[in-house]
Amino acid sequence: MSALSKADPTPVAPTAPDTRLRVVGAAALALAASLVLQNAVVVSTSAPDYASPMADVLAFHTDHRTAVAVAVGLEALNLPLLLGFLAGLHGIVVRRGGAGSDWSRLALAAGAALSAALGLYAILWSGVVLAADGLAEPSPLLEVVWRMHAAAFGLALPALGTTFVAAALAARASGLVPAWHRVLAVAAGVLLVVAGSASLAIGDGSSLLFVGMPGYAAWIVWLVLVGVRLVRARRD
Repeated sequence: MSALSKADPTPVAPTAPDTRLRVVGAAALALAASLVLQNAVVVSTSAPDYASPMADVLAFHTDHRTAVAVAVGLEALNLPLLLGFLAGLHGIVVRRGGAGSDWSRLALAAGAALSAALGLYAILWSGVVLAADGLAEPSPLLEVVWRMHAAAFGLALPALGTTFVAAALAARASGLVPAWHRVLAVAAGVLLVVAGSASLAIGDGSSLLFVGMPGYAAWIVWLVLVGVRLVRARRD
């Protein structure tokens, strides 16, 4: 057999990174990092929970104004990262044929509602610091603002659950993530919606808030997983 009869295999050019996917993935990773840092600030300063006595709430916000300022400032960063990620995800879904586009539009709408609820939460937290300034003991105003701050966080939970479920289903429908992401998102979303339905009770210090915390943690984990997957994606 001659050498000429053996056809050389045609070289296959390596696929190049998809810049648009990488940008959206970077936004997801940045949002996850900001959320982790924000929670680390709260935990490291031993912030009171919503069931704590108002004397503890006053003492914390008198002594930790800087920590609250950092947490609120990170919330201002979270909002554009969240909306940028969801808008980018919708664009990817549309460019990949539109499968899951209804879910990605729902994710955008829920993300806008989540942004509004978290904005209110951050504003009221700043109000707690301002209401605590110069107080020797808790005042009725301080307690009202603190309870409203807690209720705003409770109201944000179902919006987060809807955002999570819709984004994960959109990503799955477009083939961006494996099927088990859908199971994770639905389970976490149910917990978030159940907890958020008790917004009034959360404002009054109910421990029902903790029902939604596994769902909140799952959201951060999912952002990391989908962010890494998108950053490493190659162009088809």
